[in-house]
Amino acid sequence: MADPALAKRFESLVLPHMNSAFNVARWLTHNDQDAQDVVQEAYVRAFRFFSGFRGEDARAWLLSIVRNTFYTWHQQNRGHAADTTMFEEDMHSLEVDQVERDDSPEAMLIRSQSQKRVHQALRRLRLEYREVVVLRELEELSYKEIAAIVGIPMGTVMSRLGRGRQQLAMLLAPTDQEA
Repeated sequence: MADPALAKRFESLVLPHMNSAFNVARWLTHNDQDAQDVVQEAYVRAFRFFSGFRGEDARAWLLSIVRNTFYTWHQQNRGHAADTTMFEEDMHSLEVDQVERDDSPEAMLIRSQSQKRVHQALRRLRLEYREVVVLRELEELSYKEIAAIVGIPMGTVMSRLGRGRQQLAMLLAPTDQEA
């Protein structure tokens, strides 16, 4: 049986970040069910090794476990899961400040189409770029936190983020049909 004080500490430091963990897993797996499996396994691993956690940033620590769990899962399921499953569009909607929203039918349609294009473009990014873009732009982590999560130098985070943003810009550029 686990130490009750340790369990309580885990609950207060790690459980509040479940939404972030699930969001990252969804973006990596492209599938709700697979993301749930990855997050569940990540939380089991996090709890198992929580007694060794000495850091101050439980969110970054947890997201690195989610990322590592995803890569283990991806290796085991290669060929039939991560890049071929359907992306749950409604589950990945970008939040918009309600005060600035125009809720006219036309504005809602434009916003929906724009979100769909961004999501499709994100899906087309190479995994190494997608993960840093998601961690920076959607989870709002610092370069230092991303470097710790992904296990790469901060300069590599910046270059991957730059390349990912460039690819997104190219993917989102208007086509001749749209111009």
